[in-house]
Amino acid sequence: MNSSDLATRSLAAVWHPCTPMKRHETEPLLAVARAQGSWLYDTAGHRYLDAISSWWVNLFGHSHPHIRAALTDQLQQLDHVMLAGCTHAAVVELSEKLAALTGLGHASYGSDGASATEMALKMSTHYWRNVGRPEKNGFVGLAGGYHGETVGALSVTDVPIFRSAYAPLVRLSATVPSPDARAAQPGETAADVARRAAAALEAWLQQHHAQTAALIVEPLIQCAAGMAMYDPAYLRQARALCDRYQVHLVVDEIATGFGRTGSLFAHQQAGITPDFICLSKGLTGGTLPLSAVLTTDAVYQAFYGTEAARAFLHSHSYTGNPLACRAALATLELFEQLDTLQANRALAAQLTTAFAPLNTHPRVRHARQMGMVWAWDIATTLPDFAQRYHAAARARGLLLRPIGHTLYCMPPYVLDADEVQHLATQALAALEDCLLQEAELQA
Repeated sequence: MNSSDLATRSLAAVWHPCTPMKRHETEPLLAVARAQGSWLYDTAGHRYLDAISSWWVNLFGHSHPHIRAALTDQLQQLDHVMLAGCTHAAVVELSEKLAALTGLGHASYGSDGASATEMALKMSTHYWRNVGRPEKNGFVGLAGGYHGETVGALSVTDVPIFRSAYAPLVRLSATVPSPDARAAQPGETAADVARRAAAALEAWLQQHHAQTAALIVEPLIQCAAGMAMYDPAYLRQARALCDRYQVHLVVDEIATGFGRTGSLFAHQQAGITPDFICLSKGLTGGTLPLSAVLTTDAVYQAFYGTEAARAFLHSHSYTGNPLACRAALATLELFEQLDTLQANRALAAQLTTAFAPLNTHPRVRHARQMGMVWAWDIATTLPDFAQRYHAAARARGLLLRPIGHTLYCMPPYVLDADEVQHLATQALAALEDCLLQEAELQA
């Protein structure tokens, strides 16, 4: 089947996310036939470097033999069994492994990041009810925060385009200033911005802590806010404030976890332990949907008993699916076998060197990098810059999707030297293509 036929059938049968469907009349779908390593191949045989890891999920390249072998083996043993009243080796081993890596335990499972957010918010509120403080049922998050698009997750998501249409369904939570380092005033450092934002959090908690169940944050990078990066000092102060005011700290590591920021989990760079951690995306290496929430013994004990009203009654049909859990175990094994965090430091240095012409481009503002994430704010008058850049990048063999005027890349951890050069060279060329379009429109 050729790309045109598949795209036409898809537009007739599939409701695609994140893009108004009518726009696809002029913005063709990419009909992907297969994927290998860092590359996607369309039905015509053209290839595209997956520079955003298929929405930040793919860590070790597509169709990795170790993960594929684990899935094949698991499929021959057990495909699925409900986790209510049952258990299996893959979910037990994964839960033990995640507990060892995070310092938290009692893993609960869902299918995606929004599900993890929902679980953490519900656990926190239910905890305070179980300990006799039901009035602590509100939440606070960071300005520009994103935690998913289900109704509960939208309540702590501060991105208007995602939640405005659903405002009647959403119980909006409070927001406090973001520690986004781009907000630095003359003479300020990123740490100064973090301390200033923490002071605003403290002022808010002083007034509202009695009604607040939890603070939820994306540690170190607010991804949907245009890859807003901030100093770990904010997390240290947030942890201290949450302790002082008896408010849970929820870290949403859905996008930042599993090596993306340079450490296995972003919050570890601040030397803190949260009350809840939400995991998904890279958890299975980009193969199957899975999310997890881990918490403290104190939270778990507040639910322990025989009464149904005291228990945490949240589940999904595929909770703790054996195939997904086995893929996650294989992914974590690769971190150990490949010494991934150390290898990523070397790869990140190569990419940063290759990105030097983009970093210094006259239209780039706030060039920034953390771990395996790079971002550049583009000074352009093009209102549709993201769409134009996406198309220009595809024409040059790259899959990149800017967030507004923020160009970013979050590639798999397996790029070789040629792929590094292709990514850097063509990303810059695609920007020049867009700026030429801008000039032609202004002429």
